[in-house]
Amino acid sequence: MSEAVTKDKHWASRLDAAFFVLGGILSLWLAYLTFLEGLVPGWPMLLELVFWVLVAYLVLPRAHRILTRIYLPDYFIGRTRTSDGLLGDPVNLALMGNAEQLHQALIEAGWVRADELTLASGWRIVTSSLARHSYPQAPVSPLFLFGQRQGFAYQQEVAGSPSKRHHVRFWKCPDGWLLPGGFEVDWLAAGTFDRSVGLSLYTGQVTHKIDPDTDIERDHIVATVTGSNPEAVLQVLPDFSTGYHSRNGGGDLIETDGDLPVLDLRALPVHQSGDGSKLVESPVARRRPGATTFGVAATALRALTSLGLAGLVLAGSWASLGADSGSTQEWLVIAAVLAVAAAIDATLAVATFWGRNWSRLVLCAVSVAGAVLVLSGRAVENQQGPAHLGLVTLAMSVLVLLALSSESARQFASGRPGLVKPLGAST
Repeated sequence: MSEAVTKDKHWASRLDAAFFVLGGILSLWLAYLTFLEGLVPGWPMLLELVFWVLVAYLVLPRAHRILTRIYLPDYFIGRTRTSDGLLGDPVNLALMGNAEQLHQALIEAGWVRADELTLASGWRIVTSSLARHSYPQAPVSPLFLFGQRQGFAYQQEVAGSPSKRHHVRFWKCPDGWLLPGGFEVDWLAAGTFDRSVGLSLYTGQVTHKIDPDTDIERDHIVATVTGSNPEAVLQVLPDFSTGYHSRNGGGDLIETDGDLPVLDLRALPVHQSGDGSKLVESPVARRRPGATTFGVAATALRALTSLGLAGLVLAGSWASLGADSGSTQEWLVIAAVLAVAAAIDATLAVATFWGRNWSRLVLCAVSVAGAVLVLSGRAVENQQGPAHLGLVTLAMSVLVLLALSSESARQFASGRPGLVKPLGAST
């Protein structure tokens, strides 16, 4: 790699770090302004609901990502990590065998593969939980190990309710990687039991609450697999970790004795009938993350807003035509500036959608500038009230910045394939 390319990547990395932190600061300021505006009696009090959404889904997650990058160790400690960088569920199961054998063993044991978490599947699990409708393939939230999101997950719904379920996530171990102590396995897994739906202790987000005794779920997974697959061989690594009490990424209590069961599935014959051909994992493709899509959509909305404002300004200039030529020229200049801003946003949005890193960085810079302009106007003119503060404009800039400065958007734009990892994981 040439020195020039290395230098460019170094500066891009520093810019990303700056935008990442600025996104956290500006989201906090936006939440603060929203809270203040919601203190007014009447309909503005609905802004307090917006304040909760901002804090739970934007401010606290970004703050956790920044802080955990500083204080959490970046090596295997028997714990997964959440997308916010917090310590997640314990790793409580290891397996040996290929992907086909693993999938087949779980299907034979009565487990159902969970859907990928998308906008559609996420909405379906929300509505199913509220209406208490069965959703056996309900998606699970992402957890990270080895810097990668789980490859797949399986679950067993309880009593036809998506809010109660056994579920387990799986990660493929890196080639040549050994467990502490030198034991070699092919897969690691984290299994827990969802007992209800509630609010996260650390962020206030709506999430599943797990049963504290994770050993019960670990033993349930082992019992179902070995009971349905006589060829499976069980070995237990006693005291793999010190038994402990802690909390997972949602703030739920967890406890374990520290033992690690190892299921050897290598003797399982693979059936090719039915949908067995679907069990082979396809090569990991470069996927456009939701953060990139959201950031592009917000940018496109900002462009449409600028274009609409340009139209209104033009209408005003036509109305004043002949009355004051100087005023008309000013309106035309403003309309032209808004139209150019819309064109720039639209161009950058298209380039970012297709994974261009330069356009993503420019959009982040433009969003920072837009947010600073709104906040400067408030400070200089002592403006008050949502209409005068430009909270909508500020919110759009902050949302674009948060989305496009995220780890997933950064790694997609840098051309790295596959599902990306949280901030702080090793590259």
